[in-house]
Amino acid sequence: MMWLRTFLLGLLIWSAGTIGIRLEGHRLLQSNERSQTVLLYLVSFVLMALLVRRICRWLGLEKNSWPKAAALLILPTLILDPFSCAYFTNVFPNLDPGTAGAFGGWMLICCGGAVASVCVKP
Repeated sequence: MMWLRTFLLGLLIWSAGTIGIRLEGHRLLQSNERSQTVLLYLVSFVLMALLVRRICRWLGLEKNSWPKAAALLILPTLILDPFSCAYFTNVFPNLDPGTAGAFGGWMLICCGGAVASVCVKP
């Protein structure tokens, strides 16, 4: 039951993030702002790393279970965001279609931060 709860929490995070990007993503993703994109990637990597560690602690998981929890937390992003990328202009009509690649990279860097956070010693 704990693992289903972890996956559902990941789905909730994905849903909130997708809604947030749909509403305000045009402020974060701009096709002509490379330095802003790199900064977004760096900040997101760190924030996801901190968030996943905090979630694992909040769930009361033993540290040897954190990698499994991280995988379940990012699984909705890995499964659903390929569709967000494939149908980018329909999912995110407020974003410049030229930012689809930056969006895909952003999702990957977020997942990378989540995984990296559970692979290093505290």
